[in-house]
Amino acid sequence: MREFDSEPVPGLPEHLPEGERILWQGRPEWVALARRAFHVSGVAIYFVVLAVVLAWHELSASGTTRDAVQAAAGVVPGALVALALLAALAALTTRSALYTITTRRVVMRFGIALPIVLNIPFKQIKSADLRVYSDGTGDIPLVVSAPKRQSMVVLWPHVRPWRARDPQPMLRCIPDASRVAEILAAALRVEFPDAFAVPVRVETPAPGGAPVAHGQAAA
Repeated sequence: MREFDSEPVPGLPEHLPEGERILWQGRPEWVALARRAFHVSGVAIYFVVLAVVLAWHELSASGTTRDAVQAAAGVVPGALVALALLAALAALTTRSALYTITTRRVVMRFGIALPIVLNIPFKQIKSADLRVYSDGTGDIPLVVSAPKRQSMVVLWPHVRPWRARDPQPMLRCIPDASRVAEILAAALRVEFPDAFAVPVRVETPAPGGAPVAHGQAAA
């Protein structure tokens, strides 16, 4: 996107200081983001239910299948527009977002209309959790101890849901999340060898019986 052409390094507002290097860069996977942040699947189900209800109501009132089909079909244009808008927002959000893990910090660049760069030095990270989904993508929320915390509105959708009082910036819907979490945990251990332990991993059943990994690198 053209608004990011001025970046000296993609995803970063300035060149890295001497001795600091990039360990990983990535962005959300847009299909996963559309499903979990923009709730495309839930909206689609809503319109299907609405179409069935309207068809049933029309069938009960008039007794003709043709009228019932027409009532259900009337929902389709609105459904397509709504789903297309949500998918487009997810795609634009993905294009504008870039997450970076360096040897000293996590940097989150995001924002469609107004680009924002959130710089999180390792010394501000209290813990980092991992949640991996059945499609291989995952979320890495960060518990930070910054002097001034960003609001959930500013961070969304790059923030852990339902944590309005204590917003947690989150690398959201990233591919190969387990490997990214290992990179982050290893970098934290190098920077603070006495403060961070090896991440704890707990296996949790995923939908369909497949295991889903959770992990934590805690101070």
